Amino acid sequence: MVVGAGVVVLLLLAWAVWTLTRLRRLAGRVTRAWDVLLAALARRAELAAALARESPGELGPGLVHALERAAVDARAPGGGDREVAENVLGRVLREVPAELRAAELDDAGWRVGLARRFYNDAVRDTRSLRRRPIARVLRLHARRPLPRFFDIDDGLDAVGAAAGGRGGA
Repeated sequence: MVVGAGVVVLLLLAWAVWTLTRLRRLAGRVTRAWDVLLAALARRAELAAALARESPGELGPGLVHALERAAVDARAPGGGDREVAENVLGRVLREVPAELRAAELDDAGWRVGLARRFYNDAVRDTRSLRRRPIARVLRLHARRPLPRFFDIDDGLDAVGAAAGGRGGA
């Protein structure tokens, strides 16, 4: 009986160590994915501002002002709500005629969509593991805040649907 209880405790301890290691790796994955996402968002904002500076005649004063404002807000969101600022920038960029958008800007949009997908996948995996009953009972990673999803309207559905066509060229 004592040997059986010892084996159960040993298995539980091994599982807890394995889960804690996995949680630490997932936390690192979330951090790296967030850094990549921030870099992609900053690049898109910079390219949008450059477009507004370089093509004021073609875009018109209203669209130039909207692009400049959205790019500034996306770089440093006023109310701290990054998702709202990025959604505004995305909507303004969709108003820019396709022939005026540089290929770099379209590529930056694709990269934002992919970076957001990787980040949200890492968040999903972390939240899923932390919700498991034994992880909650043992309070593994209880002191770390639960990561938040980053939800913006970036045309991610279009990225998934068009990926087959883009990769084949």
